[in-house]
Amino acid sequence: MATETLQTITRLTPLADVLALVSAQVTPVAPRRLSIGAAAGRVLAADAMAATLPEHAIALQDGWALAADLTLGAGSYAPALLRDIPARIEAGQAMPAGTDSVAPFDAIQVTQGRAEAVQPVNPGDGVLPAGADTDAAVPLRRAGERLRLTDCAALAAAGLADVAVREPHIIVAPLRNDGIVDAAARLIAVDIARAGGLAQVADRGTGLTEALTAQTADAVIAVGGTGNGRNDDSVHVLAREGRLALHGMALTPGETAAFGFAGARPVLLLPGRLDAALCVWLTVGRPMLRRLAGADEEREPAETVPLARKITSTVGLTELVPVRVQGGQAEPLAGKYLPLSALARSSGWVLVPAGSEGYSAGSTVQVRPWP
Repeated sequence: MATETLQTITRLTPLADVLALVSAQVTPVAPRRLSIGAAAGRVLAADAMAATLPEHAIALQDGWALAADLTLGAGSYAPALLRDIPARIEAGQAMPAGTDSVAPFDAIQVTQGRAEAVQPVNPGDGVLPAGADTDAAVPLRRAGERLRLTDCAALAAAGLADVAVREPHIIVAPLRNDGIVDAAARLIAVDIARAGGLAQVADRGTGLTEALTAQTADAVIAVGGTGNGRNDDSVHVLAREGRLALHGMALTPGETAAFGFAGARPVLLLPGRLDAALCVWLTVGRPMLRRLAGADEEREPAETVPLARKITSTVGLTELVPVRVQGGQAEPLAGKYLPLSALARSSGWVLVPAGSEGYSAGSTVQVRPWP
């Protein structure tokens, strides 16, 4: 009978258990070296170390190199006579022996072979000490940290040409010839790239079996086919071609999502609805990507605001709710099913934990931004 082949969910796995499985069984990908210019957004696989810079104290400004104590008490009405005319120095030059500061040109007056300080300088003024830029014993950035553009500029300035990173290669497969599924796949692929992964959106018509057997992939994200419709079979395919760890998550929207493995590669099957695919990606997919990249736990940016009206949630289900922030308050826009209009109008989303019945009006919530 046809009903015997339908995909059915026997249990909704709590989100905490799903994340525990991801943490326990998803391992970081092998490191590779990338040029500094291509490493922004990637996660370091090893500490980024540089030689001690500068090797010797150097001038930070143009001026006179001298010992600061020679200018003690100097002023325009009581100049301090210097034994010798100090050496002129330019920014970046090594400090001469016996000097510890760089005085501005107008702080020293030189006339008729005599030099006088007309204002005092402090030890270290205008000087970059040895090792002040980089210390060979201290990492510039540590393994597990994500490189920002500023980090890459600093590493390049310190003389590094490349770094070891983890860059997960993920295939995103839309399993239905459908505009909504395509939109979800593109959104997830862009978010993967922003988080330091390398995303490849499979061509329409690429089956799940083909995606699961791609040797270049470190993980597979498939969109569509997780329900119990007559044409839904992605869960059956994963069970047949790999290992199905769970089908059904106590997460709304997104209850029909599934997770498993093809060999050692994790596979996340997302529902074919945009709201459900997005919800599962944000709560499960992103943590999976962090594990693959070997990234430290990251605090997602969030805005703390009070609720304009209450959010009601079902105990036992983790729920993602879109909200619009206006006038310093967050207004819930939907629940269970998130219409496209609610997604487009919302400022971000609130996650209601499984053990909560929701939030009362006036209570503060963490509003996280959409990708």
